[in-house]
Amino acid sequence: MATTSTKGYESLITPGTASSTTTTAAAKTGSSDTLGKDDFLKLLLTELQHQDPTSPMDSDKILTQTSQLATLESATKTNTALDNLSTQLKESVSANATSVIGKMGSIGSDAITLSSGKSTYEVYFPTAIKTGTLTIADKNGATVKTVDLSSVAAGKSGVLSFDWDGTDNSGTLQKDGAYRVTATYVDAAGASKTTAFGVYPVESIRYDSGSTYVKLGSQYYAMSDVVEFYDK
Repeated sequence: MATTSTKGYESLITPGTASSTTTTAAAKTGSSDTLGKDDFLKLLLTELQHQDPTSPMDSDKILTQTSQLATLESATKTNTALDNLSTQLKESVSANATSVIGKMGSIGSDAITLSSGKSTYEVYFPTAIKTGTLTIADKNGATVKTVDLSSVAAGKSGVLSFDWDGTDNSGTLQKDGAYRVTATYVDAAGASKTTAFGVYPVESIRYDSGSTYVKLGSQYYAMSDVVEFYDK
């Protein structure tokens, strides 16, 4: 009786052999690029079924393939453990993020950007404004523009939006770039207050594609961009 010699995996990938069809079906159970442990077992069993009984696979090869299977099993368990750890870390970050709601958050800068002669920015006023001045200064600290708060924001509090047309107090258009915004005011209770662009109460938390964002004013910032959280 004629027999077909099939030593090792070579016979499993040779076109036209009886075992090649079985191997192809087994490989399809995994992805097109990698074999899982179930695919590996199917390949090993297929090889054993089709090997030449007069020339069986030697023990060294069996030990090698068994070792490979054990390594694959260990790697699978490691990947599962890492996935579980990643999930736990994400849940922990989410829980910690919600704890900053209601606190103050700072982006670490009081500078706005003037672009094409225009800038819209927000400043947080913790108490109602009675009188005061909002100041826009250049990078050297020199005052460029002042805004009378008693005329534009009297009685208002919270996050207020302002528009700047890029001109200084004399009406001269300034160069595009970064400018500092600060404000000093007296509130309705007669207390003196100071505030600046870039510091706001945390209103909410948003999660998007595995990242955490913090709402400061009307904008969402990546949590990594917020340099400080503190109580009001």
